[in-house]
Amino acid sequence: MNLLLALDVGTKTIGIAIGATDARLPRAHSTLSRKGVRKDVARLANIAREVKATGVVVGMPYTLDGEEGRSARLARQIGVAMGEASGLPIFYQDERYSTLEAEDRLRARGFSARQQRAIIDQEAAAVILGDWFAQNPLAG
Repeated sequence: MNLLLALDVGTKTIGIAIGATDARLPRAHSTLSRKGVRKDVARLANIAREVKATGVVVGMPYTLDGEEGRSARLARQIGVAMGEASGLPIFYQDERYSTLEAEDRLRARGFSARQQRAIIDQEAAAVILGDWFAQNPLAG
């Protein structure tokens, strides 16, 4: 079984989800408060080892016209550093609407806006991983 770690990289937090490539069912894992690229990547590499991840999917918040803005450059920086630190393959996934989808899912499950704040980033990471699974049906 191969397990992927998915990251929703923000300026203040990083949402994390995990999912097995055979089951293709992503689930929210945790949210890290950002401490700087080096410290963040060290913590992410530890999580990857703990869950025995075989790859990492990094959400790319492209601009609406498909360009890499500041947020996407930050996500790519985390992805590159994560690849170097963990030795795992890094995949990038367009995540322009992942937070909106995550909000819809949490609302449908009965979470208030206030309750969503603590888990929205990890739920967005689960959306990112689900989208990656859908676009890579033979990966695993």
